[in-house]
Amino acid sequence: MKPAPFEYHRAHDVRGAVELLTELGDDAKLLAGGQSLVAMMNFRLARPTALVDVGRVDGLRYLRSDGAALCIGALTTHHEVQTARAPRIPDSFGVLSRAARWIGHYPIRTRGTVGGSLAHADSTAEWCLLAVLLDAEIVAESTSGRRSIPAAEFFFGFLDTALRPDEMIVEVVFPRPAPHAALTEFAQRAGDFAIVAAAVDLDVAGGMCRGGRIALGGVDAVPVRVPEAEEVLSGAEIGDELFTACAEAAATAIDPGSDAHGSADYRRMLTRTLVARACREATAV
Repeated sequence: MKPAPFEYHRAHDVRGAVELLTELGDDAKLLAGGQSLVAMMNFRLARPTALVDVGRVDGLRYLRSDGAALCIGALTTHHEVQTARAPRIPDSFGVLSRAARWIGHYPIRTRGTVGGSLAHADSTAEWCLLAVLLDAEIVAESTSGRRSIPAAEFFFGFLDTALRPDEMIVEVVFPRPAPHAALTEFAQRAGDFAIVAAAVDLDVAGGMCRGGRIALGGVDAVPVRVPEAEEVLSGAEIGDELFTACAEAAATAIDPGSDAHGSADYRRMLTRTLVARACREATAV
């Protein structure tokens, strides 16, 4: 299919992009890598009246370590994160590079952007899941200035976020290292959207787990933390017994829906498998 008619505008800087968004109104959309939006437009699932192309905006493709935090420019591609090594991505943030390999296929990773994935807000998207897991701050800019939105407050529902129509994501900030973190997922075919994805961030020392964070995608309309599973991790010895208990707690706590890709029970089964696998991978780092 072909997209519905739209106006095309190219922005040369962030200020110009947000001014165009303000001028064109709520039905205008930003175009970055276009890996999600263009496909939706071709199927007439999205019908923006205007596109503002920000693909050539300078200054938004970077990986920068700022003390303990890691800052990623919104137009940084998935492939750039996947292939980056220290010092561009410190070893303590290696989960970001490892997770990027799960994103689509190679052509998608070379065109798709971190900011675009967050704005699209698919509940199984790797960047959305990592943002929730690691308490990322999503920095957005409009003609009124910049604001920082915690990931926990950013995702409202399927393709629905806290971004206002006149705002553009310019940066995502991961505020703290995650040396023992991992993300894993299951899809019907390599490169497909995950049916369930699981990410963990563990605090380990001396063979003991002092605590951790568990986040899941594909079990709700947004990526979710699972506090019931996190409680199991605190003060326990690292090993398969702990990981199995954590995985069982996660599967019991969720209330996933059923669709053409899998039933609720199937998603719970995947959750058990993936949470335990992610815990093993995190402690092996």
